[in-house]
Amino acid sequence: MRIVMKFGGTSVAGAEKIRHAAGLALKAVAEGHQVVVVVSAMDGVTEDLLDLADAAGSGNRAALYTVLGKVRSAHEAAARALGAMDEVDPLLGRLETLVSGILAVGELTARSRDAVVAFGERLSTAMMGVAMGCRAMDGHGAGIVTDDHFGEADPLMEISMHQVRQNLEPIISGGRPVVVSGFIAANQHGVTTTLGRGGSDYTATILGAAIRADEIWIWSDVDGLMSADPRAVPEARLLTAINFAEAVEMGKFGAKSMHPRALEPAAAHRINVRMRSTFNPDNPGTLISDATAAGDAAHAVRSVPMLKKMAMVTVGGAGMIGRPGTAAAVFTALAEARVNAHMICQSVSEAGISVVVSMGQLDKARAALERALVKVTSGPHANVVSSLKVQENLAIIAAVGQGMKGVPGVAARVFVAVAEAGVNINAIAQGSSELSIAFAVDEAAGSKAVAAVHRAFGLGG
Repeated sequence: MRIVMKFGGTSVAGAEKIRHAAGLALKAVAEGHQVVVVVSAMDGVTEDLLDLADAAGSGNRAALYTVLGKVRSAHEAAARALGAMDEVDPLLGRLETLVSGILAVGELTARSRDAVVAFGERLSTAMMGVAMGCRAMDGHGAGIVTDDHFGEADPLMEISMHQVRQNLEPIISGGRPVVVSGFIAANQHGVTTTLGRGGSDYTATILGAAIRADEIWIWSDVDGLMSADPRAVPEARLLTAINFAEAVEMGKFGAKSMHPRALEPAAAHRINVRMRSTFNPDNPGTLISDATAAGDAAHAVRSVPMLKKMAMVTVGGAGMIGRPGTAAAVFTALAEARVNAHMICQSVSEAGISVVVSMGQLDKARAALERALVKVTSGPHANVVSSLKVQENLAIIAAVGQGMKGVPGVAARVFVAVAEAGVNINAIAQGSSELSIAFAVDEAAGSKAVAAVHRAFGLGG
């Protein structure tokens, strides 16, 4: 069997864990499987490198050397234990040279930030290569080419698939494993880019599609996908099997699933994805497949994920009624400000549009909508919007399941359960796919609402 194994940051956080992960991969090789390993940066290192880049760009020399020392110390300790200093020390030297250059220039660009952040995966890849005794390369070396959208680059799929197949096939077909860095690639000029959130998972599915893998295994610190967050619902159970559509919906609403974009290559090529725990490898985890009705079909709702730290921005005004283009102006303003809308609601009267965004993007969203619609005194949108209201500290909760489609009464059961729990709903949205019903509540009542819906559909273990 041909397998792509991706190890997340918690699975490679230190020498002992890297050895353990390498052992899992080498066991599969010993059993006759052809294996490609994809690794993330060590747990917490990506955040440290972002802080390092910001310190260099802002001229904060003290913060720069503090963070650089932390990064160097963690990797040197792991490298010494693994016998990988010859591979790691030159990379740390290049990182120090890079941030020193940014500090000297006094300017941090999106391109230079990507160059700094990429060292997390470069370092963990080098150590995993030594631990496995095999060849290690970055995503660009494997063949992944992207556009120039630094920070969240889009792969050029046709050329990437061809190059990955050309570069990796001769290695793995000979029975030798190979380690590839997740998250990072390069544009057509060879300049380092990063794939954004879920980038290492995305790397794994791109490689899996290119080499026509039988399965892609995503190793992390959890057994798989759950029917709810166990912290909110202690009786939550492991989902042994779901399909790609359900996994995408769960990922949108904060479940510990893969980023929806990362699932696309696997879904398009019908390659099974298995989510497993590095620390409980005997558990088969959750299988994500192309099956029409994966798992327990008796439950219309399969999972109740929750996305915290949300805020809702509502633009309103009598001038919006019957006025074409208002919704387009709202979404254009948010898109130009690079604000992600997690949930959208519009009243039937057309007098208001509500958009739920993360708290971290609230200020950008509010400013963008004020500029585009509220403070406009001339042009097609003058005097259309008269108010902008904000509700902070919300949570989005979703009832997700393929079995919901075409089944009457599911929404009623959801909202009756929430009402009986004494929780007020601020906004509701349902997509045309009928795979999920989402609603926003005060974050303080979020766990109570999740537990109520979970009980209503009998999802407990």
